[in-house]
Amino acid sequence: VTEFQRRRKEWSRANKSPVTNTHVFAKACALVIGELPVYNTVLAGGSVHYFHEVNIGIAVALDEGLIVPVIRDVANTPLADVAKQTSDLTKKAHSGKITPDELAGGTFTISMLGTVDVFTPILNRGQSAILGVGATRQRPVVEDGEVVVRDVCTFSLTVDHQTVDGAVAAEFLKRFSELLQSPD
Repeated sequence: VTEFQRRRKEWSRANKSPVTNTHVFAKACALVIGELPVYNTVLAGGSVHYFHEVNIGIAVALDEGLIVPVIRDVANTPLADVAKQTSDLTKKAHSGKITPDELAGGTFTISMLGTVDVFTPILNRGQSAILGVGATRQRPVVEDGEVVVRDVCTFSLTVDHQTVDGAVAAEFLKRFSELLQSPD
């Protein structure tokens, strides 16, 4: 994620406000979900329901437990607006002022644990998938036969096999990685 981190910092400067990993991950997930609409589904009453808008839930840890505010129509929302909405909803969640409507309607969730490298997130009821994001760390990697230090992050995708099979899960992670490695 070295190139992604460099571009994220440039986007923050250009927007004159912070663009975090969470904001870009949400946008990247929404773009991939646009290509793989099986991820924009909810299983309810034994039926799979497809949605036009990609509504991304962002897991927020509170003292009393986890809460998942929902960013609406992420695929069609500019990155700067995704950043503002995510930050605003996170603040509301921490202050106890978030509304039930701001917690409803998510079709995909992102859960980030910046203190661990890898974890397996648990699906939110009805959703088809959740992305777990581990910590970004500098690691030695081989690039063109040379060992170099790069920023590396591990992602875990948990899917409901009633709606998403393993090959489609692999395709999601492949496309998501490609977007982060070539963020332009």
